[in-house]
Amino acid sequence: MKSDKILDAKGLACPMPIVKTKKAMNEIESGQILEIHATDKGAKKDLAAWAKSGGHELLSDTEEGNVLKFWIKKG
Repeated sequence: MKSDKILDAKGLACPMPIVKTKKAMNEIESGQILEIHATDKGAKKDLAAWAKSGGHELLSDTEEGNVLKFWIKKG
């Protein structure tokens, strides 16, 4: 999937992936896609809930080895 910005949140524990995601989302335009790479297993639930509450759309999430990847479209 094509993304407009990639955020590397690997090695960060909760709540840092959310904090970094929020900051990165402020740097892109509405309709653009942010790709997030994280290793914190809690990020899967946290990012899905955060995206929904913020009016963004979680387009996809995958797990490659121990890296979780998310694609969130800015609302």
